[in-house]
Amino acid sequence: MSLSTAQPRAEHQARQPDLNAPAFAERLEALSDEFAATAAYYDKHSEFPHANLLRLHEHGLLALTVPRRLGGSEATLAQARRVVSAVARGEPSTALVLVMQYLQHTRLQGNQAWPLHLRERLAREAVEEGALINALRVEPDLGTPARGGLPNTIARRVDGGWLLSGRKIYSTGIPGLTWLAVWARSDDSEPHVGTWLVHRDTPGIRIEETWDHLGMRATGSHDVIFEDVFVASEYAVDILPANVPRPSELDSTGVLWLAVLLSSIYDGVARAARDWLVGWLAERTPANLGAPLSSLPRFHELIGRIDALLFANRVLLDAAAQGRVDPSEATQVKYLVTSNAISAVELGIEAIGNPGLARGNPIERHYRDVLCSRIHTPQNDAILAAVGRAAFALPSRGAQA
Repeated sequence: MSLSTAQPRAEHQARQPDLNAPAFAERLEALSDEFAATAAYYDKHSEFPHANLLRLHEHGLLALTVPRRLGGSEATLAQARRVVSAVARGEPSTALVLVMQYLQHTRLQGNQAWPLHLRERLAREAVEEGALINALRVEPDLGTPARGGLPNTIARRVDGGWLLSGRKIYSTGIPGLTWLAVWARSDDSEPHVGTWLVHRDTPGIRIEETWDHLGMRATGSHDVIFEDVFVASEYAVDILPANVPRPSELDSTGVLWLAVLLSSIYDGVARAARDWLVGWLAERTPANLGAPLSSLPRFHELIGRIDALLFANRVLLDAAAQGRVDPSEATQVKYLVTSNAISAVELGIEAIGNPGLARGNPIERHYRDVLCSRIHTPQNDAILAAVGRAAFALPSRGAQA
């Protein structure tokens, strides 16, 4: 029986939480436990967690990064990280959709390319209705735009606006999104490139349920097909000629938020795996031992190694979220934290053998989920290459000597 077969609609405006209240930590812990109870179901059925997102809206957490003047909480990066970590420990696909929501709203009100009434409408709907937004950018031929190239999704000029046609893949959260920020290009002889903002209910949008992934199976990252979807002129936002140097879509602050929040998801997954492992070792009592596995020194060392990796993650993420890491080094935080998270789960899998890969044990699911950290932009090769280029761009001390 499906846990959530249709997108739920909120019936009232959520009350924004007091992020500094002691009860807020208890609320996050309760939500984490609640989401963990159904995480295996969503993973098994690759079903979108509508119910989880409705619960987040009920607690005012979908509008966490909306400015206060528009009804949100105007959360800092440290506050947003705290929420994402708690959600990820329960159900990480929900956390990924939440991260996309936070990133969009963190930058939205400062983006002067978007009409003011659109920016305020999206904020109001997030606060009052729990409306979700995400960018749809990746395509079958283009891949991720971070690697360069023009999109094949085409916007043709018509009276009063545009007709949008094309296909997007890996459209995270599409079963629950209200607003789609579609990366496309115009059909002009010298094309313009940018974002066409599309409401989910616009005629001509079709979803192909293609998402059948190893991990993060509940994100609903299906293909979206646009067939002559009409977009009014004012909804063609942030459009620039393709041959004009385009400002970075993510400034240094945006890159920092992306790195910290994405990394917090997979650190949360690793912590959930660690907690399961500690409990399993404490309960597992082989007949030939006559005592729990947790009594053996080798497993003390194992948990110590895992906890050391997660300690390093916490220090890095807290430092970055609190502004103690230069934003130019933010991508290295992602590389280190996600690498540590994968290593932490792998240590547990390796140590306990077959039970670690049995589908009935949560650590198997955590392992599949944590591996997905490698596919998020920027990928490891791009991070390390950029660090290396920066090193060679600096004067060589050896040469000076």
